[in-house]
Amino acid sequence: MAGTGTFGEIIDGDVFKYYAQGHWNKSSSGKSVPIINPSTRKTQFKVQACTQEEVNRVMESAKTAQKSWAKTPLWKRAELLHKAAAILKEHKAPIAECLVKEIAKPAKDAVSEVVRSGDLISYCAEEGVRILGEGKLLVSDSFPGNDRTKCCLSSKIPLGVVLAIPPFNYPVNLAVSKIAPALIAGNSIVLKPPTQGAVAALHMVHCFHLAGFPKDLISCVTGKGSEIGDFLTMHSGVNCISFTGGDTGIAISKKAGMIPLQMELGGKDACIVLEDADLDLAAANMVKGGFSYSGQRCTAVKVVLVIESVANTLVKKINDKVAKLTVGPPEKDSDITPVVTESSANFIEGLVKDAKEKGATFCQEYKREGNLIWPLLLDNVRPDMRIAWEEPFGPVLPVIRIKSVDEGINHCNASNFGLQGCVFTRDINKAMLISDAMETGTVQINSAPSRGPDHFPFQGLKDSGIGSQGITNSINMMTKIKTTVINLPAASYTMG
Repeated sequence: MAGTGTFGEIIDGDVFKYYAQGHWNKSSSGKSVPIINPSTRKTQFKVQACTQEEVNRVMESAKTAQKSWAKTPLWKRAELLHKAAAILKEHKAPIAECLVKEIAKPAKDAVSEVVRSGDLISYCAEEGVRILGEGKLLVSDSFPGNDRTKCCLSSKIPLGVVLAIPPFNYPVNLAVSKIAPALIAGNSIVLKPPTQGAVAALHMVHCFHLAGFPKDLISCVTGKGSEIGDFLTMHSGVNCISFTGGDTGIAISKKAGMIPLQMELGGKDACIVLEDADLDLAAANMVKGGFSYSGQRCTAVKVVLVIESVANTLVKKINDKVAKLTVGPPEKDSDITPVVTESSANFIEGLVKDAKEKGATFCQEYKREGNLIWPLLLDNVRPDMRIAWEEPFGPVLPVIRIKSVDEGINHCNASNFGLQGCVFTRDINKAMLISDAMETGTVQINSAPSRGPDHFPFQGLKDSGIGSQGITNSINMMTKIKTTVINLPAASYTMG
């Protein structure tokens, strides 16, 4: 169970502690932040409400710890990461339990997230040793007008203190996707977990603690965004921010100053279905992509753009599959579970009501109980409806019928988002042309949008983000280039 056994020291009474200075602490504020169970809508856990002064101390300690960590051999950094990965996977059950209770993630998916996170850490350790263990040599005579009198040695060095802010929907996986690259690259890490998902993240951090990482290298502060959010992101001690979430990231980018930013901020992922597509394959992917984890994924299918001539057939195939989805609590591995907060459910309902008022075809009756919304397929959606453009982050899938591929591409590109898209067709030449034309960070051919495997590049265009994720890209992003130039008294050429 959460906060017991191995994890007993991370809780005090009914409030989970925050992690700093190599141990678990109670905040001097004397306050806590409640975490509401999406299924029961009652307080499930409480976490510390850290103060700005505590954040200051964490930043100062992280800066000092990073200087020592940067001198730790790569193989030793990797060894500790492998150890943390093993401990994390060993304790998958209590961490998965937190995910079920905090964010209503289906039980099997919760376990998979923890295991996947351990694999990510191990892969990152190996990849870091490879790419950080190599430097580069440039010689001056490769540029016109120069003899070989200069040799330039370049290498990757740490940035300093990395602030990691993951989202509620993957509070473990998208935390370690920031933590592991930062650590292998020689940085220290300050983690600010989401409120929903904070306790799972605290359990994950304890696995790094048990692995034996140096004191002050890793910190995890909890609290209200209104009190410490801006204070963290604008802190002078932060040298890099890696953020995954919504449009809050745009505000962060405007305030952060001259530091590297890595941001993934959501999407309105469009799927274009051509007349020659395998409609059974397309329908299966629309349902999996649109409704898994109740649609609460940045890479969920957010709008289907289908050629009119095959629309009736595709909609029927999707509808038949939607009818088989199970609805209920996450403990029973239901396909559709409650969305994370009541405000999220209210937002989704607002999109549904707008679509109904403007004439969308409801393939199911809209049904909601508390935070639980039954899966809904909307046909004959038009561009004047909010659901055509806004990201519901819930189990609602809109279908827009199009007369041409260009109409689908234009709709996709008119969005302010540009995370992922996909195209279903048997013609690879058409698929490549459409992929080139879609203004998104990734285009999937004959598959729904998805993030991963975790070593694949993952990035968004426009309001969907800044920079690129994926293990290799994250390691590179969390380093900077240092060069040393050796000046020779005379030209020197290596002879065989």
